[in-house]
Order: sequence, then structure tokens, then C-alpha cells
Amino acid sequence: MSKIENHTMQDDQIRSVFEQMEIASVPKRTDLGRRSFLKLALAAGGGFALAFRLDASAEPLGDGKAPEAQTLNAFVKIARDNTITLYSKGPEIGQGIKTAFGLIIAEELDADWATVTVEQAPVKPKFYGSQGAGGSTSIPRGWDQLRQAGATARAMLVAAAADKWNVSPDSCSAANSTVQHTASGRKASYGELAVAAAKQKVPDSKTIRLKDREEYRLLGKRFTGVDNRKVVTGSPLFGIDVQMPGMIYANYVKCPAVGGKVKSANYDAVKKLPGVIDVFSLEGTGVKEEVMPGVVILAKSTWEAFKAKAALNVEWDENAASKDSTKGSDEKAKECLPLLPTEGAEARGDVAAAFGSAVKTVEATYDYAMVSHQQLEPGNTTAWWHDGVMEMWTPSQMADRGLTMVASLLKLPEEKVVVHQTRAGGGFGRRLMNDYLCEAAMIAMKSNAPVKLQWKREDDFAHDFYRVGGYHALKGALDASGKMTAVQMHTVGFSADGKRPVNGSGRSWGSFPIDIAPNVHYSQTLLPWQTPSGWWRAPTENVQAFVQGSFLHEMSLAAGRDHLEFLMDWLGRPIVPRQAPAGAQLARPEPGSPPARPATTITSAERAVAVVRALGENAGWGRKLPLGHALGIAYSYAFGGHVAEAVELSVDARKHITIHKITVVTDVGPIVNMSGAENQVQGAVIDALSTAMSLEVGVENGRIQQTNFHEYPILRMQAVPVVEAHFLQPDVRPSGLGEPCVPPLAPALGNAIFAATGERIRTMPFKRAGYTI
Repeated sequence: MSKIENHTMQDDQIRSVFEQMEIASVPKRTDLGRRSFLKLALAAGGGFALAFRLDASAEPLGDGKAPEAQTLNAFVKIARDNTITLYSKGPEIGQGIKTAFGLIIAEELDADWATVTVEQAPVKPKFYGSQGAGGSTSIPRGWDQLRQAGATARAMLVAAAADKWNVSPDSCSAANSTVQHTASGRKASYGELAVAAAKQKVPDSKTIRLKDREEYRLLGKRFTGVDNRKVVTGSPLFGIDVQMPGMIYANYVKCPAVGGKVKSANYDAVKKLPGVIDVFSLEGTGVKEEVMPGVVILAKSTWEAFKAKAALNVEWDENAASKDSTKGSDEKAKECLPLLPTEGAEARGDVAAAFGSAVKTVEATYDYAMVSHQQLEPGNTTAWWHDGVMEMWTPSQMADRGLTMVASLLKLPEEKVVVHQTRAGGGFGRRLMNDYLCEAAMIAMKSNAPVKLQWKREDDFAHDFYRVGGYHALKGALDASGKMTAVQMHTVGFSADGKRPVNGSGRSWGSFPIDIAPNVHYSQTLLPWQTPSGWWRAPTENVQAFVQGSFLHEMSLAAGRDHLEFLMDWLGRPIVPRQAPAGAQLARPEPGSPPARPATTITSAERAVAVVRALGENAGWGRKLPLGHALGIAYSYAFGGHVAEAVELSVDARKHITIHKITVVTDVGPIVNMSGAENQVQGAVIDALSTAMSLEVGVENGRIQQTNFHEYPILRMQAVPVVEAHFLQPDVRPSGLGEPCVPPLAPALGNAIFAATGERIRTMPFKRAGYTI
């Protein structure tokens, strides 16, 4: 069976809820189902399942002794030795959510963190609600549910102690995995109380008191990641680590131009190669997010599958395949940008009057390249069709969605699909798609053994869901006081159906700064596009911030104003909340889009201004810089986070950039784990810097031109800058931090280069303009 801990399916198929959830310490008894029952408490207004628990009031199990551990709800299990197991419902993809979720539960549980173990919860969306990760929604979505789970378990433990001592629960308190009765000095550990606590009536969520922020003992402090030791010692955690007895290995070969079908292949020759078990084709479903047509290679090892792939010759039918060309789209976009379409355009205020009375106008065009995700761990999934069940181990960002997709694909009831969430070696939006999971399921249906589908790095390059490129033409108006009074923006993007933008090519309604302009005109032209497109880290904002943050700098210079003061003045204006127009991209997400983000836009001018002000103070804006140094700043609001960044750099005569420091100020509300938060800020900035400077993907005749990292130069260690992170933590609901720190980097970098050289960079990556790092 799998060596990934806590992912082993029970052989005796015990039917109780927690045996289905594979909590190994629950005693194995085939009659346990008759003695267990499910109690369900719903969070007020949230509809989240909080108290799926094993009945501890039944007669003793197994050898007649008390169970080794009691499960108080779907998130909390307590053992007799006072150790606590907490279950993280979301996928860990390097964003630290497994640690953060554990800390949130442990805070309200009043657990001793030193005795806490956090394990990955099974993929059971009917139990846990949403179990995906994307759009920096994990923390805001899980905040109330996880706090409630911890507080509910704590209340049940306190009630058990009160019953034991025949006192009121109000006279008892909990701390460090212990309940005490101050008046009598009596104490009891959670381990001592667990059996009795499991018999308690689950309290109404409305009666549960959650902590005020000043009561936090854990949240906001520094904690190492719960999997860190296993990661650095190479313990099996990731999808690529899964091993099972009798497992065979697969690779799937698809047409390099999406939409191509298999015409013929040298099947017989490849079948004769060492280690090859079988070679056959699949028609697939023709859906990019599911299974495209291709050839399956089954072998006794991954290496033998890869060797066979190198010998495979496929003749493709490309009549319906993509003919996309990035060079062709560049040329077409240049023709389209000066033309302002009227159909679908949006206007607010009196744009014509604002431009008519403007003292100055500024016009500029910007463009940016298509990029790939390139998470460290290539696509993989292990699938096993047995006993009428499709069981899978996957590093997906959306395993809950994948479960539903596989059930539909194979025409199975959802209860016949079991998906185990492994740790993922990065995602950045790529693993929102479940094509590798669907491919593995379809391949496993044709095998009598567990099958590990393993992509090569070249597969990841050739069959990504790419962040598409784009083109923007902007025009801004300034009045006599140097204030921006109007903005006009025309974008050229891409569409697969001619009606709506592909993922990542539209406009994110609520972005900065266009949506807060008093007079605004926005229009978009869509070019045809078949290449798979998806969400890349901080979707849409990652490119819109480059365009708009750079253009704002151009406007402030034209106005003769200090850029930081210009930003604070603009952000401090009253903001009129608005709705996206009918049919806007985020109102109709395509398959594989990230979960809905928090229902907010920039509604707090005070928070935005505070972030920019704090950036100026921490980056030393206005100070005399060392000779040759220059400073650039930018602000972005994305995915619930206010972020401002400053880049201090110098540029030599060869256009080689030396970055001396990057300063980041964020406001995402209270921080859960300071160590994890700093990690997220630094990682996002490095990722954004790498992408802004050097990364792009080209397509010709529907084929991706880059094949591996030698053609896609991700930032090397020697170029990694010093990143200084600062956090403003107002007493509001927390937001996520994986996405918001990406968007401001590119404009801050470009503005700093302009300050150093006088050259405005309006294309990304910056290597197009000759710059290196």
C-alpha cells in the first residue's frame, strides 16, 4: 500500500464515518458501524460540518480497554497520553496552510502546541466543505470553521471536567491541553477527559465563545512548518513519492498542438522494449481540463516508461489542432490597439469632458508575455481501480473538484471515488486543473494494478495551462492641480469562443486603479486562442498591476508630483463600490478557475493609504540614496490584501541590475504564523522578480517553443535579493497571503529602473529591453 502516512485504505472496509476517514488509531472492528453514529453540528450561517464524531458511550471496544484516542470532531483527535492530532482539510502546496490550519484550531482548543501533530484530512467535501486552495482563499474561507471546531472541542472537554467534578463549566478554564477548576485547584489533562468529552452533547455553535484577539497565545507568533523535517529529510509526502505493491508506471503522450488526435503509432515496436507492459491509445474526452487524445505507455518503472516514450513515434491528425502563434498575435495586437471598440465597452462619468479640460494627457502602450507555471513537482497521480472503487493519490490544489470530475468521467457514484490528498510540490494555479488526475483514472480503468502516472518536466512545459500574454493602451488626464481625472484603457486579450476572455486574460473587476477613477472608459478586443490558458499566481492582477502601477508613475511624473504622495492622494479618495458588468469574466468562471475570492474590493482607503505610508517610512523614501542607487515603489490591492513594495537597485552600463533591497508592507489582517507569512512574502517577491525579468513562453503552429529550464531561465540563487517584510495587522478578518505580494513587484521594479536610467520599460519580461539580473 502507499507509503504516504494516513492514506492507507482499510482492508476490512469498515463502514463507520471515521474508518472511512482512515483515522488509523480507531480500533478495527467489523461491528463498529453498529456502535458508532454521526453527530452533525452546523456553524451558524456557514453550513460547515463540525462534529462528525465516534460515539464513546458505547461498550468498550476491542480488548475491553478504552480506545487509544477519541475523536471529538472532524478536525480534532485526542489520545490518552494527551497528544493531539489535528486535521488540515486543505491541500498543502508550499503555502504553509497545513501549519496555519493547525494553529487556528489549536488556538481555540487551548492546546499545547508541543504535543500537537497535524495530519492531512481525507478528501471528504461533504464533511469539510471546500477543500481546495486557490486565490488566497484558504484562510478567509476556513477561519470561522476552524476556530469553531477548536472551540467546540474545548467546550466539550470543559463540560466533561465539570461533570467529573460536579461543578459549573463556567467555573472551569482551559489552557495548554489541561482543564482546571481554580476554586478547588483540581486539574485534568485533555487525555484524561477525552473519553468523557466524546460523550458530551455537541453544543450549539451559537453558544460557543471564540477568543478575542488579545487572548491569542499562538496566532501571530513564529512556528516552523509541521512537515519541515520530513521535507528536508526526504520522507514520503508528495504525490511523486507514492509506492504500492505491484504498482506499474505510466506516461501519457499527447499531441504537441492541443486538439490533435492519434492517427497511428509504432505500438508493436515500443511494446518490445525492456520493461514495457503495454502501449495503447485513448480517445479521451476532448476537454482540455479532462483527457485529451493520446497514447498510454505502461511499464515496470518510470525510467522504462520514459525510455519507451523516446522511442514512440506518433502520427497526429492535426486538422482540428491549434495553430496559435505568439508572433502572429503580437502583430495583430499592434493593429487592434489604436482602435477603440464600442461593443462591450464600459464608461463611467464624463470621460470626454475630463479629457477636454485636461491640462496634460499621457498615453502609453504596454505588453507582457505568456508564461508557464513550472511548479517543482511535475504532474502525477496514482490511481487504483479495485472492488468497484477508483482510489487515487494526487497532489492537486482541487482534489475535491477532481473527485467530482472523475466520478462524472467514469460514470461512477461519487462515493465510489476515493481521493487522497498528498502534499504538492508547488502549484501557483497549475494544480487547479485536474487533467493529470483524470488521465490517471482513465488509464487505471484499463489496468489490474495500481498505476502511477508520471509526467516528465517536458510534459509540464508542453501541456501547461499558461498565463496568456496581453496588450494595453492607456490614456490618462491630469487637471491643473496635478490630479488624475480620467483614464481610458483598451486591452487586447484572447478568447477560445469569441465571447469571453480565456482564464487570466480578462479584467478582474475591483482592480486598482481603473475601477476607482471618477471618469473611466474600458474596452477589450479578443483574439482567437486555442492553447490551454489558466490562472497564474495572483491571476489578472499579476499583469494589470505592472501596466497600471507603471502608468501611474508616468502620470505622477507628468504632474510633477512625488510618486508616493501621488499614490496616497489617489488612494485616499472616496471610493464608490461598483458591481462588475453583466457577463464579466469572474462572474462566469471557466472550468478549473480558482474558488471565488472574498467579496470585497478596495473599500478601505485608510488601509490602502496606511500601507503606502508605511512603505515610505520603511524603505526610506525621500532619503539621500547612495551613489548610483534608485528607488521605485508600487501598490496593489489583490485577493483581499493591500500590498506596497519598494525596490532599491543600481544599473550598470551593460544594463545589469543589482538589487540592494526589496521592502514589502502588507495588510492582510492578523497574521496566523509570522514565520509562514514572511516565507510567503519572500517567495512571492522572488517568483515575481524571476518572472518580470526573464520568463516567457512562445507558441508557433500551436506548439510550445520552450521545452525545459535551459530555455526558461528561472532566477538562480545568486540573484535572490534581500526581501524585508513588514505587516500591518488591523483587527479585521484575515485574508490570504499567497497571491497579493506578486503584483506590485513588476511595477516597482520598472519604476526603479526608470529612476536609475530614465528608460521606461513597457514590456515584460524586462530582458526584452536588454536588462539582466
